[in-house]
Amino acid sequence: MAHIRNRRKPMAQINVVPYIDVMLVLLVIFMVTAPMMQQGVTVDLPQTQAQPVTEEPSEQIVIAVDAQGRFFLDEDGPDGLPMSAQALTNRVADLLRERKEKQVYVRGDAGVDYGRVVEAMAALQVAGAESIGLITEQPEKKQ
Repeated sequence: MAHIRNRRKPMAQINVVPYIDVMLVLLVIFMVTAPMMQQGVTVDLPQTQAQPVTEEPSEQIVIAVDAQGRFFLDEDGPDGLPMSAQALTNRVADLLRERKEKQVYVRGDAGVDYGRVVEAMAALQVAGAESIGLITEQPEKKQ
């Protein structure tokens, strides 16, 4: 009598239960973090390295935030008085109504609280500024 060998074929199945657990954990993490990502001020970020601004100074609206967190409008000159966020919104809205092609820039002191710069950007967004740029200085090259 021929002895018939009963060979077991290898199973080609993947156990997906651990992957489902990982997927559910990731789903919960994304559901919790998604509402946090919705807040913030929309800013047009440059796609390349920063280049010097080529616009005429008369075509710009520049807002300065000094080290104490006060808001100034560069158009007022060196004798300009600090203003509140609401006053800044009203002034910039008036300027934007007069000149639609204006580019708006924020020049913040390096020592100022980041929240004050964001507050200025939010006030500019309420005023109707569609794109807001940040003015920086070129770093000095070390010898």
